[in-house]
Parts: sequence; C-alpha cells; structure tokens
Amino acid sequence: MKFFLKKIKLHYNIKDYKIGLILPVLVLSVIGVLMVRSARPDLMDRQILGVILGIVAMIVISLIDYKWVLNFYWPMYFLNLALLAAVWIPGIGRSANGAQRWLNLGFTQLQPSDLTKILMILFFARFLSDRERAINSPRLILQAIALILPSLALIYIQPNLSTTICIAALFCALLFLAGLSYKFVGTVLAVTIPTIVIFLAVAVQPNQPFLHDYQQERILAWLEPEKYAADESYQQLNSVMAIGSGQLSGKGYNNDETTSVKNGNFVSEPQTDFIFAIIGEELGFVGCCVVIFLILLIVIECIMVGLKAKDTGGRIICGGVAALIGIQSFINIGVATLILPNTGLSLPFVSYGLTSVVCFFMGIGFVLNVGLQPNKYQ
Repeated sequence: MKFFLKKIKLHYNIKDYKIGLILPVLVLSVIGVLMVRSARPDLMDRQILGVILGIVAMIVISLIDYKWVLNFYWPMYFLNLALLAAVWIPGIGRSANGAQRWLNLGFTQLQPSDLTKILMILFFARFLSDRERAINSPRLILQAIALILPSLALIYIQPNLSTTICIAALFCALLFLAGLSYKFVGTVLAVTIPTIVIFLAVAVQPNQPFLHDYQQERILAWLEPEKYAADESYQQLNSVMAIGSGQLSGKGYNNDETTSVKNGNFVSEPQTDFIFAIIGEELGFVGCCVVIFLILLIVIECIMVGLKAKDTGGRIICGGVAALIGIQSFINIGVATLILPNTGLSLPFVSYGLTSVVCFFMGIGFVLNVGLQPNKYQ
C-alpha cells in the first residue's frame, strides 16, 4: 500500500483534484439516498452501498492513467458485447416485467446496458482519436456506425428502447466531439428530423412493424395523455400533478400524506423512473431547481476538464461523460414532466440502482484522471 501511495505521489499532484466536480456529485448522491429512502425505505441501504462502491471506484479509476486504459479498447468492446449477450443465457440472465436486462451475480444483479455507456465512451475515445484526421470520411463514419450497431441491437431486443435511444444519442455526441464537421452534422439533422416525424406518423398506425404494442401505446399516450389517462399516461399525469402540488417549497421531506404519489401508489417505481416526481412533491420548485443546477454544474465541470485535456481521447472521454449525464437527465426529467414519452431511464446519481450509480461514478473517475494529466509530474 505504501508503495502504491508513493507511486501516486510521484505521478500526480493530488491538490489538482477537481473538487469543483466532486462536490456536486457527492451532494447529488446524498440527495439521491434521501429521496430513495423517502420513496422506498427498504432500498436505502443498497443505495448507500452503491454510493460507497461508486466513490471507491471513482477514486481508484481517477489514479489510473486513462491512456493506459484505452490501450485495452478492443477487449472492452468485446467484453461489452459478451455481457449484453449473457443476459439471454439461462441461469445467468434474469428477466423482470417482460424485459431480459439483468445478470444474476448471486450477491447482486448487474445491468450490462448501464456499463455499455461507459465502455462505449472509452472505446470510441480511442477508436476515433486514432483516426482523427479521417473523422469526416464516409468510410470511417460507416465503420463507427457498424461498431455501435451490435450494442444497440442487443439492448433493443431486451427490450430496452429508451437506453437504445440514449446510447445512440451519446454516439452522435462522441462523433461530434471527435471533430465531425458542422456541414455533416447539418446534413444529418436535415435527414434525421423528417425521418423522426415520419417514424412517429407510422408508429401510431395500427399493425405497424417497428414497435411492441406497449411501446406504441406509450407514444400514443404521450401525444394524447387525457385519452389514456386511465392506463398508459396514468403515471405521467400523476407525476406532473405531484410536481405541481409541491409548489415552491414542497410538502416536506418524507411526508406521510395518503395523497402523495408514493403513499398512494400513483406511480410505479418511484425510486427510479419517477424519482423526480418525489423531489418535486416533497422539495417543491426549489428542490427541483437545486437538482437540475447540480446536474448542470457536473456537466459544465466535465466539459471544462475536457477543454484542458492533453489529447483528443481525453476530450472525448470528458465530453462523452458530460453528454451521457445530460442526455439521461433530460430524458428522465422529460418523462416525469410529460415532455417525453414514458421510458425507463434513471436520473444520474439520484435514482435507485447499484449498477447505474457505480457506472456514473466510474465515468466521473475517468474525467478526474483526465483533469490530473496536464499537471502530471514528468
């Protein structure tokens, strides 16, 4: 242990740790533990365990040179595919609510799709940085798309459309961070936006071939919430009312009112998908703003570290983690406020989920290491 600490001291100046990034992450995690306790008291201990494991992982990863880690980008790629495929192996994979998304490790469960987000950031940080000069080559772009498609397909068939969309959006952000030209981005948007409109128009038609019935119903409920108020849009409408009922300062933390969304069972999984409804109801507009501000601060700090990175790989890692946190937070809060169709994504550092919490801390660990590199002793 003394040798390990000595090596760290020789290579890094610990005072250069990005405290401005660590503090909002820790504060947000504490809020998460408190909100999970309010929503599901029986899960608080596991959430605390997730935060502790996450902090340990963050510290360890922050002291490992990210460039050395990126040397293993191909093993990470195939490990990701192996884990995603393993959820279908009898005895190892586990299903719940009609979805096959988890691995049974005996003492806990692992959701590989959460780990995919971090592994893909690391993989493409190396893959794209090695090919930086050819980033606008159609051939390279097609290669990158071909490499992300297996992960997207394996996650989609679980089924897990929300995570598929999240990782696809993250992939686009990684390409942009690698230096994709604005002209190409504009062309893609010009094609993508009409395609999405056409897809939605087709998706709401009877007997459409793209979506499962429950996925189609969620889109229809999003477009016409009042029409589906008794079933598909029931939770989202209750979530919006709960957030509004909190008004400025909320009804009070862990209140026992029978009309609250958690006590009245007006939303399922209040500790994960609809944790923001609990925040809005109990902590009010002020609490919601605090959570959003902390998330925004984390995203900005990651971007600031990336701007000072020594190389393209470090910039992509920091920007990728920032994009992941921003995208997933937007989707989660968008669902809770009826801006987006109902999906199943967690709120980073806040929602219950051991794998999710640890993976986000891992991402922060890599950002911290990128931040330490410019001040590394020679």
